[in-house]
Amino acid sequence: MHRSTAHGTPQIADDAFVSEMAYVVGDVKIGERASLWPFVCLRGDGGTVTVGTETNVQEFTMLHGATLGDEVTVGHGAVVDYAEVHSHSLVGMGSAVMGGATVESNCIVAANAVVRQGQRIPEGHMAYGVPAETRPLSDEQIAQIGATHENYVELAATYRGTPADAADDC
Repeated sequence: MHRSTAHGTPQIADDAFVSEMAYVVGDVKIGERASLWPFVCLRGDGGTVTVGTETNVQEFTMLHGATLGDEVTVGHGAVVDYAEVHSHSLVGMGSAVMGGATVESNCIVAANAVVRQGQRIPEGHMAYGVPAETRPLSDEQIAQIGATHENYVELAATYRGTPADAADDC
């Protein structure tokens, strides 16, 4: 469901996939080829929610006043609340990224990790544990972030009924 409020009207790219069981309300911007899966809640009622190009937000996730860059994967049941996740990063299942936190590019927030308020996860690092600690990622781990996001771009295209590379055929 998409709903306008006094805080704004959702803006959804034509080629984004938004499940009919997702809840999108207020000042929300969803980029090209992004995907929102069932039982996702995006609340733009206290700050803009931005979902970048080719970013996927998986089932039972909640975003409130959050900014996600391009090619981000947000795993099942995660919470991103008034925080930023920069491009080409992965937020694992059941994790939380709290107010004022920043996850820089090429990062992984491990499953069930809690990134504290105001915490910054440096580029190319993994955040793990409660509260989150960090360590550098390997090149293989960074490459896996891309493989995961690409899989969801293809899957979303299937659900929309159009091949992901249809634009290349024009």
